[in-house]
Amino acid sequence: MEPVMDPVADSATEPEDQRTGGRPPRAAADGRLTTGAVARLLGVAPTTLRSWDRRYGIGPAAREDGRHRRWTGADIAALRNMCRLTSAGLPPAEAARAVLAGAPRATAVPRRGPASRAPGALPLGSARRQCRGLARAALRLDAPAMEELLTEVLDRHGLPAAWDEVMAPALHAVGRKWETAGERYIEVEHLLSWHISGALRGVRPAGSPVPGAGLSLLACVPGETHTLALEALAATLTRHGLPVRMFGAALPVEALEQAVRRTGPDAVVLWAQSHGTASRSLAGRVEAIEWGVRGARRRPIVFTAGPGWAGRQPPGARHPSGLADAVDALAALGAR
Repeated sequence: MEPVMDPVADSATEPEDQRTGGRPPRAAADGRLTTGAVARLLGVAPTTLRSWDRRYGIGPAAREDGRHRRWTGADIAALRNMCRLTSAGLPPAEAARAVLAGAPRATAVPRRGPASRAPGALPLGSARRQCRGLARAALRLDAPAMEELLTEVLDRHGLPAAWDEVMAPALHAVGRKWETAGERYIEVEHLLSWHISGALRGVRPAGSPVPGAGLSLLACVPGETHTLALEALAATLTRHGLPVRMFGAALPVEALEQAVRRTGPDAVVLWAQSHGTASRSLAGRVEAIEWGVRGARRRPIVFTAGPGWAGRQPPGARHPSGLADAVDALAALGAR
């Protein structure tokens, strides 16, 4: 799924008005705020506010000398509602209609079906809305909105649907933004990654541990710093009550070998984002590690995960096609 980056939301990261030198927003003599002051207050670019005013009528009730915008408390409340609705995935035009109609958020944002419906793949329209909403909140550096959206998608749809259809596409979209814009938007990707990581670490088991389930050890190969996909796998295994040890980024070879010997896992998942970090010899070394008493020694099953392994698949290693496939394969190992 390719999330659509809204050009109005895109403008939310344009440089703010520098006339105040970074000082807190100051009201005019009548207590109303300028557009620049409101933009700093809400974390929205002035160009976005002007666009919402011009296109959708979400603007101040009064203007100074008929031209300069001056925003009242009621105007700002409408803007806050507009920000919340667009962060939830509504297109700006639809969000504006809801704001102008005074519709409460609960009725303005599309909701899922009956609560008894099992978590699974998101409806296409819902996935796109939530992905766009998350990307827009990230572009605005709106941390509270990101937290709310991530909590909602995890609660409503669970893993791995939340990862596959909302989190990962939003990360890819934001990543493409900074790749094509020089040094801009790097802070957006970092903030979004941090909040997604926090949401994944907050996942708790849905029930009791699975009896006899095999232990999975997860690690990025040496030199690999991209951990979010492995964090999603760790969170999903945790949710299903399956034992897991997550060692994170760039685990040195010697440390990886020691971890395998000390924990005796049924499976070792090695993540490589790029061809430069994927090492067939490392996978072979891990697969050859033995532990246990003589005559009953065991070896781990090695899973190579991530795009870096494409065309470099080691003999004997398994390569899951995605998060759900990896979870099913690891869950099926059981006690060996």
